[in-house]
Formats: sequence, structure tokens, C-alpha cells
Amino acid sequence: MKYLFFTNTPAQAHQYRQAVAGLEDRGHEVLVLARDYGCTEALLDHYDLPYEIFGRCETQKFSLARELPKHLARVALKARQYDPDCVFGRGAYAALAGTVGGAPVVLVDDSGNTDLDHAISVPLADAVLTPHTFDKDLGEKHYEFRGFKELAYLHPDEYEPQADIREKLGVADDEEYAIVRLNAFGSHHDVGEAGFTPAKRRELVEALAEEATVFVSDEGGDMDLNEAPAQAFDLHPALLHDALAEASLLVADTQTMVTEAALLGTPAIRSNSFVGEDDMGNFVDLERHGLVYNLREFDAVLDAATDILADESAGQRWRNLRDDYLDDKVNLTEVLLDVAEAIHATDRIDRIGGVTHREGRRFGLESVRSDGGRSR
Repeated sequence: MKYLFFTNTPAQAHQYRQAVAGLEDRGHEVLVLARDYGCTEALLDHYDLPYEIFGRCETQKFSLARELPKHLARVALKARQYDPDCVFGRGAYAALAGTVGGAPVVLVDDSGNTDLDHAISVPLADAVLTPHTFDKDLGEKHYEFRGFKELAYLHPDEYEPQADIREKLGVADDEEYAIVRLNAFGSHHDVGEAGFTPAKRRELVEALAEEATVFVSDEGGDMDLNEAPAQAFDLHPALLHDALAEASLLVADTQTMVTEAALLGTPAIRSNSFVGEDDMGNFVDLERHGLVYNLREFDAVLDAATDILADESAGQRWRNLRDDYLDDKVNLTEVLLDVAEAIHATDRIDRIGGVTHREGRRFGLESVRSDGGRSR
């Protein structure tokens, strides 16, 4: 069979890379259609995936809106030429490709705040897979798995850290270091949202530098580190998870890396305008289980960060919490491989281990607020 995968972001390149390799090992033909955004192409090259670029998108706001018509035209052409038997992705790109190619569409989605995307893509999909924490009912095609999309590449059965990452970073075996991840807020679902201001970025780095070596991963490349007590994370982006696994702390105003840190057992603090009463279910659940802090107030971020870095037992405690949390979570790559080979018999999807039909159920957020775990 011929499978078509969409990777619109670096995180999606990671999400599907193991499934692409697995399908090829099973004798199938696979093509990845990729959007040149951030380090997506560098990751596809690093993992030697079969891909073509359908368009480019800058990290600045509204870049996607300018490029979208060209993207859709190229996606339609590529899908017609490739003639896939099944399409994996999310949003309008995957839905259009499946419609043009006459192929079943499987959407793997964890963003509950993209109503327009869902309105366009879900009616054209054959199955929608979401994490168990997804707080939205997408109808009769909605299936869920226990876990997150990041478990396609960070599940213990899939992820093996590089042992020499500290040497590559230039830090000693016993040296504490923190990673600060800064969001460009350039995606369409980031419009109207914000994270740390330039002044708070500087204050955060200075506070962390008093306790640990600081590496900054700045998606937008906006922070001037020339006079800051920190250094840029300048290794290949494929090594970022290895660095994150060894870190004493992650502080971020972005989303995906916070989930990744939690699944690696690294203490993580998340602070942006998404945090609050209507926060996303995955972050509320991770906070509920003690793996992340969702903090809107900057002073609370500084307090929590310094407390974690001062706690010699924090690292082991977080790893224990991670192990307990992952005990009943799926290896998403295995789920995707099974779905890929069962999609032409859609009534079999909910017979796949780790997948259940949503049947109108929603994830309960009522007991925890995303501001430090306080009950309502």
C-alpha cells in the first residue's frame, strides 16, 4: 500500500518518523509531504525520511495565511500524482489530500482550540485520533488513545537517549543545567496568544543562571544572548530531546516541549496566555499528576524554578512520577502502524489495542485548574 504523511511542524516530523520507518519495514511505500517550518526539513534529513516540501512558512504571525492558497494547490497536485491508499496528518492539508486522492484520511490531533480546522477537516476524515485528555467531542469518527502524540517517539520502547549529550553540550557530569524554550507564536492557533516579554525573558535567564548553566532554545531567534548569562542551544535539533532528558529543569512559554519534558521525567514549568480556566487537557492532566507546573504569573514561575533547582531530590522524584504516569499509556507508533493497516475496515479501528471509540465522552477538567493544581 501507499501511505502519505503530513509533517507541518518539527514535532510532527518526530511524531511520524517511527511509523514511516515501520511501514517501510513492512513492505509499504511511504511519502512525507512536509512544510518547511522551523527545523522540520533538518529533522527529515537527519532521520532519512522520504519527503517532498509542499511549501514554506515563517515563524512570524500571519505567514501561514499568506502562503496557504499556494500550499493547498501544491498539496492537491502532489496527492493526485502520488495517489495514496491512506493519508495521515491533521487539518486541511490531510483532508484535502485524501479527498483529491480518494483515500481514507486519519487525523491525529491534540489541539482543542482549532475550531476552524476541525470544521473543515473532520467531515472529510475517516478517523480522528486524539489523546484521552482531549476535551472536545468530534463526533462518530472520534477515537482516543491513552497518552499523547509525543509518545510516538518518547515512549520507553521507542526512545533511547544518547549517552554523550553532556559532552556535546560542554557540561560536566555533575553540572546542573536548565533549558529555556521560547515560542515564536507564529502558528495560526497562536494568534492573539503570548508568552514571556523580552524583559521577562532576560529576568528569567538571569535568575536561572544563579543556580545552573542555562541553554536557550529560541524558536523565533529574537532574544539577544550576547550579554545574557546563557548560551544558545546550538546542537542539531534532533539532539534536543537528549539534552532535555538530562536537564535539571525546563522553563517554557511554548507547548510541545513541556509535554516532552514530562514524558522524559524532567521538571517542567509552562507559562503563557493559554494557561487558565480553559487550558488544554494534556497540561491539566500532567499537572494533576505532578509532572508540570502551569503558571500564568511570572513571579510564580521564578519561585517554582528556583525551588526545583535547589531541591537535590527533584530529578529522581520526577522520574518516579513519570514512570507511574506511563504505566498505562500506549506506544503511539504501534497504534499508528495498526491503524494504518486496518483503516480500510474502519469498524476494526476500535478493536486495535490502545484505541477506543470516544462515543461522546469528554475529558473531565472540572476538578483541577491550570494555575497550580488548585480545586475549584
